[in-house]
Amino acid sequence: MEKTNTNFNRRAFLKASALVGGGLMIQFSALAKLGLVERGVDAGAAAEWNELTGYIKITADNIIKIICPNPEFGQNVMTSLPMMVAEELDVNWKKVVVEMGPHDNTKLGPQFTGGSNSMRMYWKPLREAGAAARNMLMQAAAQTWSVPIVEEVTTKAGVLYHVKSGKTGKYGDFASKAAGIPVPKGVKLKDVKNFNVVRHSQKNVEGAKIVSGKPLFGLDYKHEGMLIAMIQHPPAFGMALKSFDGSEALKMPGIKNVFSIKLYEDGFEQGGFDTRTFNDLLVVVGKTTWEVMNARKKLIVEWMPAGDIKDTMGGRGGKREVVVPGELENTTTQLEKMREYASKPAQQLRKDGDPETAFKNAAQIIERTYNAPFLAHNCMEPMNFFAHVTDEKALVVGPLQAPGWTEPTLSKVLKLPPDKIEIQMTRMGGGFGRRAYGHYLLEAALISKKAKAPVKLIYSREDDTTYGIYRPMYTATYRAALDANKNLIAFHVKGGGIPEHAIHANRFPAGAVDNYLAEGWQIPSNITIGAFRAPRSNFNAAAEQSFLDELAEAMGKDPIDFRLELLKRAKENPVGKNNEYDADRYAGVLKLVKEKSGWNGPEQKKYSRGVAAYFCHNSYAAHVVDMTTKEGQPYVERVFSAIDCGIVINPDAATNMVQGAVVDGIGNSLYGGLTHKNGVVEENNFHKYRIIRMNEAPKKVEVHFVQNDIDPTGLGEPPFPPVFGAVANALYKASGRRFYQQPYSSPQPEIPAV
Repeated sequence: MEKTNTNFNRRAFLKASALVGGGLMIQFSALAKLGLVERGVDAGAAAEWNELTGYIKITADNIIKIICPNPEFGQNVMTSLPMMVAEELDVNWKKVVVEMGPHDNTKLGPQFTGGSNSMRMYWKPLREAGAAARNMLMQAAAQTWSVPIVEEVTTKAGVLYHVKSGKTGKYGDFASKAAGIPVPKGVKLKDVKNFNVVRHSQKNVEGAKIVSGKPLFGLDYKHEGMLIAMIQHPPAFGMALKSFDGSEALKMPGIKNVFSIKLYEDGFEQGGFDTRTFNDLLVVVGKTTWEVMNARKKLIVEWMPAGDIKDTMGGRGGKREVVVPGELENTTTQLEKMREYASKPAQQLRKDGDPETAFKNAAQIIERTYNAPFLAHNCMEPMNFFAHVTDEKALVVGPLQAPGWTEPTLSKVLKLPPDKIEIQMTRMGGGFGRRAYGHYLLEAALISKKAKAPVKLIYSREDDTTYGIYRPMYTATYRAALDANKNLIAFHVKGGGIPEHAIHANRFPAGAVDNYLAEGWQIPSNITIGAFRAPRSNFNAAAEQSFLDELAEAMGKDPIDFRLELLKRAKENPVGKNNEYDADRYAGVLKLVKEKSGWNGPEQKKYSRGVAAYFCHNSYAAHVVDMTTKEGQPYVERVFSAIDCGIVINPDAATNMVQGAVVDGIGNSLYGGLTHKNGVVEENNFHKYRIIRMNEAPKKVEVHFVQNDIDPTGLGEPPFPPVFGAVANALYKASGRRFYQQPYSSPQPEIPAV
């Protein structure tokens, strides 16, 4: 880790801020001081910071600022990540000020929020940063006090001590001197048993700002001379802009410009997280959102079939040409295509033993097919981004999950070197994978460049819901072979989707069955998809866990005991060598949820109970769903959750995250679905796209964590997938019929009983 000395005084800092576009002036001065006041810290001397590492700054008055490297969209990384630093720095958490860092992947690391990687990715680097800074302060104190052995200097809650001489001093007394000491490497980290900050619940550092309406989000951002832009995109997937007449729109109050732009030039090589739904975009620019929205209605536009489009893709999988079909898709024909593809040979993903012979000799075969629709992300904060682009530089500000992935593409599109681009990240009003794809940032930047003005691009709810980047449409057929004694002798899963399948071939029950086969196939589409909370796993878990319940019933076994039997086999005598999961940890969450829910207790008879468990993103989750009837409709009244995500950094925040995943999963499983007719999205806003309502949320979600000292793993995504299966299994107990089609509120196919 390199040390960068940034001892700015106020005048120097304001001068530097002006050079980079003005945005940092707010981020590092006004908002920082506001945060100090709200945290009860004296901000009077906060003008001069001594930077010890890229994550830590200290003033002479002992104000300690910890920089959060990763974007925040509600998962509380702005609290949990700095807690890791504070733990090793050995400071009083109540005296810490937390600030969102700017985009700087050299100093602050990958800065990616997604894949449930924040805690796992930064666990060691942030602790090392805190430990290194503490060591630098100890060295500075030792030099000042003429202490020959640095280790004789100790620390506690932001104060340095030398017991032999009786000398003490606050960190701030030595911050300036410490900033000049090279950052040490290999400093010993704390034993987890000695944690004082981590593993102790801390309140959201931005909680007061959120509830009091402080400007934190991209939609809140303002800039002098800022205009508003909105895009009129084609009405259907498979359509493109042919011509337009913007003369009437230009006559509307407040409208400055109407023009078309091209997102990617012909032959542009897209990176791994680049995407485009519509390449030729029609733009209206004006003074206010309302004026621009009204002016869009006055546009006269002619659309045409887009035809097949050839894209050049780079990034993941290497450079390749991809042909995007131009047809206008319909949900009915999509389902027909999936049935057709499902009947054809598919790509073999994994094979153990001789499943063909096992199925041929089986006494009983159980086969079930599960389907799920496209899902929209529906982030609470509509998509938006601010951009001020000139020929010399670019300032972009807004909600973004992956600035490091977006910057190279932005540099190519704008033809500006990265050092001339400044990306500032605001708090996100929801992400769920949607904001990992930076096309809306690129659009804002190109609009600003064309308009020659600072511009904020805003999507309406209809814009976002009809623009794409959905959870794919999935299907999977599960087959199990039983012998005459109802023992499981073979397991086969064959899954597909539009435009990708969801099969994780090396996950449970792979490794627990002698004869196992996993296959996958996919259908090309012009409907753009992207990561959706626990990508692929959110469907895979739903189908797999529903099937395992049905299989357990056919075998005459309790559903939890059946899963535990399979996991015991996977632990003691595993099949294959590529099993992704740890059978002990997987079994651990099942045992914990069985205990905490009182699984077979007589007092639970009034509930229709469903269970499911799943491993993804390096963590394990199990849920027991208790369903009743409310106003004639199925209602999830209670949920018991068991999670193994290693060390829990911030227990209250972790509990909140699991509870949110449970509510999100219940809503999506019961109601979520997006359909197309001739390429047009039929559910374009919340009056048609059904989400869970407040009175439909469970009365209680009881969360329990497996206690261990394993390094932290994922938590944002792992609790989400098994909710779908648990709900489906509870619905079966409530209604006496199995559910194979999401959302479960939709008409279900007739399947013969086992």
